[in-house]
Amino acid sequence: MSRIDTRFKALKAEGRAGLITFITAGDPDHETCARLLAGLPGAGADVIELGMPFTDPMADGPSIQAANLRALANGASVRKTLELVRGFRKADDATPIVLMGYFNPLSAYGVDAFLKDAKLAGVDGLIIVDLPPEEDDELCLPAIKAGLHFIRLATPTTDDARLPAVLANTSGFLYYVSIAGITGAAAPDTVSVAAAVARFKKQTAIPVAVGFGIRDGARAAEIARVADAAVVGTALVERVLEAQVKGIDPAGHVLALVRELGDAVRAARK
Repeated sequence: MSRIDTRFKALKAEGRAGLITFITAGDPDHETCARLLAGLPGAGADVIELGMPFTDPMADGPSIQAANLRALANGASVRKTLELVRGFRKADDATPIVLMGYFNPLSAYGVDAFLKDAKLAGVDGLIIVDLPPEEDDELCLPAIKAGLHFIRLATPTTDDARLPAVLANTSGFLYYVSIAGITGAAAPDTVSVAAAVARFKKQTAIPVAVGFGIRDGARAAEIARVADAAVVGTALVERVLEAQVKGIDPAGHVLALVRELGDAVRAARK
């Protein structure tokens, strides 16, 4: 099994949900990001989403857009993102890493070359938010052939007529965007989230992770009671800038929140 499959199987055996953390590769700089990445599993992250910086991250809110620009200003790139993964894998061969981003930088890199390099670096899956199922030939099917999971997004507007297309080539987990809009939006309604997760599980056996609007341990615990994993991104990315303003270590500041989130998720079903 893949690292993602193995991790979710272990979570199920433990009787708990997982914590998926998102950070932007190269934010605020390559070295600090490498330290942060290395510290995430020990702080409580079960799966890591690593954002590939892009000049026009249209599905992301102001905080993650700003993180993309900070990273790019400090030399971040797809190639350096893969360097981060390779460095991480020297000490951790178990924690799944999913690259999240947009198709344009991968197209510029070259799809075949990217997939080969990503697999060799130790990447486990991809979330490419601007490629719908109708474009599966572009990246999804080649990624699957290369041995990478292709993780699709579902939203509150994904109805039962559309859901089969979304699920068709999805593997690893389904990422439910619990709020219509960009990242960093308002908190999700847990009752609505539970209903959506139940609806998805009638059509798929893969885990369902829920993200958008989760900013603290209390909210993460609510989601962890009804989903297979809680995804937190904007709140972590905002801590990088907050740390810079305060003149403290960004990695340590982010990891402190990850520990709070991880503890809450682990205790949610007890």
